[in-house]
Amino acid sequence: MRDDPRTPSRPVSGAHPAVWTGRATNRVQWLLAAAGAACLALGIELAVDSSWTGGSVALLMSVTGCVAAGLLMLFGTLAFVHVAVRVDGDALEVRCGHMGLPRRRILLTHVVGADFEPRVTPRQWGGWGYRWRPERGTAVVVRRGEALVVRLGDGRTFTVTVDDAEAAVRFIRARLRLRPAGRPADA
Repeated sequence: MRDDPRTPSRPVSGAHPAVWTGRATNRVQWLLAAAGAACLALGIELAVDSSWTGGSVALLMSVTGCVAAGLLMLFGTLAFVHVAVRVDGDALEVRCGHMGLPRRRILLTHVVGADFEPRVTPRQWGGWGYRWRPERGTAVVVRRGEALVVRLGDGRTFTVTVDDAEAAVRFIRARLRLRPAGRPADA
């Protein structure tokens, strides 16, 4: 786990830690982002300096296609270059990419359990990114490897690939044990 140096995540004198942070990165996504930038650059080049002889409609379609494909690839991949996970006493928060979008916040009062999954692959979820599968639940998959699986009170699950997912599981389980008596799991 690579801890965020701005937030304390280590216990102080035997106390429970206040916050757990973790992240995961996928460097392959940078290659896909570069391909998107290349498509975008090609579209701009065609629009600005074109000696296209196939007609203006074909040129317009080519420029539009290159720019649209480039933007989709560029922003679609940059959103999932990395994921940051933060768990405090109240909630689990997942932020994707450099802008933190998409973002998911799950209150710990909605969590009934947490499990460690040693091997999650993008193939299991249908690719990289924010995924939903009716039989499996929702996931944020930025790379293959270990993952945190959170079981919610309504029967759904949320999976996120993150470094040192076992520590996150221990932290969440400790927080669930600290829940005041009589407080419902899905309040």
